[in-house]
Amino acid sequence: MRIVIQRVSHASVTIDGVCKSSIKEGFMILVGIENADTQEDADWLCKKIVNLRVFDDENGVMNKSILDINGEILLVSQFTLHASYKKGNRPSYIYAAKPDIAIPLYEYFCQALTTALGKEIGTGEFGADMKVELLNNGPVTICMDTKNKE
Repeated sequence: MRIVIQRVSHASVTIDGVCKSSIKEGFMILVGIENADTQEDADWLCKKIVNLRVFDDENGVMNKSILDINGEILLVSQFTLHASYKKGNRPSYIYAAKPDIAIPLYEYFCQALTTALGKEIGTGEFGADMKVELLNNGPVTICMDTKNKE
């Protein structure tokens, strides 16, 4: 699983002109899923995400987690995170999981993040044409890939 985490002041996802989800301070997370990804990968990411200390403490030092600030999460599926661009100029998405694998793992990840955060997270809609808006705070943007755990 590959994710891009952005620390945001606010974020939202709109589908067909209707706001599906919006959050205030917290994380906007894009997630790409490969065929080999498992629930263990999702669990590992959940622990990393909720304990990631990138929010300012009283001294202006990034020392607090999303749990410490009672922040929110917006999670959006994005298969293009697994684009292969080595050959030619048109990306290939052969490494991105097909919906029969990706959807159940995305749904598991959503539920696991909800549990880890202790409250509902916002989501996009798998496979939909989504308009994502956010105000990156910092900017702070961190990429994680479960293939690079060690």
